[in-house]
Amino acid sequence: MAAGRGHIGPWRGLGLDGGFVARDGPAMAARGVDGHGFGGGSSGGDGSGGDGSGGDRANGGAAPAASWSAGAGTAGEGWAEAVATFRRHLLTERNRSPETVRAYCADLASLRAHAARAGTPDLADLDLTMLRGWLAGMRAGGAAPATLARRASLARGFTAFAARRGFLAGDVAARLVGTRAIRQVPQVLSADAARLLLERGPALAGGATATRVPAGVAGRTGGAEPRRERGRAVRQALGLRDAVVLELLYGSGVRVSELCGMDLGDVDDERRLLRVHGKGDRDRNVPFGVPAAGALRAWRDAGRPVVATSRSGSALMLGQRGGRLDPREVRRILERCAAAGVVAPGLTPHGLRHAAATHMLEGGADLRSIQEFLGHASLATTQIYTHVTPERLRAAFEQAHPRA
Repeated sequence: MAAGRGHIGPWRGLGLDGGFVARDGPAMAARGVDGHGFGGGSSGGDGSGGDGSGGDRANGGAAPAASWSAGAGTAGEGWAEAVATFRRHLLTERNRSPETVRAYCADLASLRAHAARAGTPDLADLDLTMLRGWLAGMRAGGAAPATLARRASLARGFTAFAARRGFLAGDVAARLVGTRAIRQVPQVLSADAARLLLERGPALAGGATATRVPAGVAGRTGGAEPRRERGRAVRQALGLRDAVVLELLYGSGVRVSELCGMDLGDVDDERRLLRVHGKGDRDRNVPFGVPAAGALRAWRDAGRPVVATSRSGSALMLGQRGGRLDPREVRRILERCAAAGVVAPGLTPHGLRHAAATHMLEGGADLRSIQEFLGHASLATTQIYTHVTPERLRAAFEQAHPRA
């Protein structure tokens, strides 16, 4: 991964020196495991919170933070080295993203904490009963089926690896069965609602963003410009930014992490294409429409220069203080739109991505094209997040069936 790209804090908490601090983050909890070759269960792939907008945390599945150090005494013997080795294996041999690996390590922190509470802190004492108790405790706590399926799959992958490397005497999770994840079709934003959001959302969201002008931004004019006028300029700039955010989330179906990670050089204006660095370290080109092109031009020409600072670098989307835009701020944009009544409460950035795919399907696009558009490694994942509406099913039936 190129340094400076927009995966927010990609290596924080993931040092390869044997130390680890598990961190919850907006982009980590919704990462599935089964899609990465650990077998068993169903991760839910992108999921309704695949960008971190809801996922497992919204269903009570967030793992507790834990701290590991390779030299942290004898308590919990074996865990630190095994997890550090497993982490390096995922990063270097399996080419998993830092966010994905952080999610796996947070889940292992939860497992280790459960084992310690049960009086068996050493990795060598881990057994099938302990793993089943870990999952049962989460189920009793209200964890979602997708969370349980993902963690069961991770347990199988970790213990198989630990057994191969000699950290465990045998693969204790080989017979572990996880809860089958229920694939639920989320509510989809209608085309009319999406149009209203794109027309009214930026003015509402941008106008509420800049409650005060940051000192570093306000001071760039040397005090010649009144602070009130400067604040108005920043609010207008953020309104232009929010217009681009909404246009690209819906118009190009990108993940929120992909959007925040884009650089200025990732925009091909002539061909109206975005170069997107996606999950699994895969790059793809995604088209954007004429409205998005206009919004991008306005942001780069009149909006970005207002908030850009020395720390902005080549980031395309900026926050109020000039740094790269944080995915959490994108969620707050939608929350403000919902508070103003523009969209129903609960809409997430991933909801816009799902709406884009659904509306393309309703417009006649084939699943293979939508798969490429969304950047899914498997067509099965695309099938989960696109569904045939009753109206389209009726139209297809009446057109194709001889007895219709």
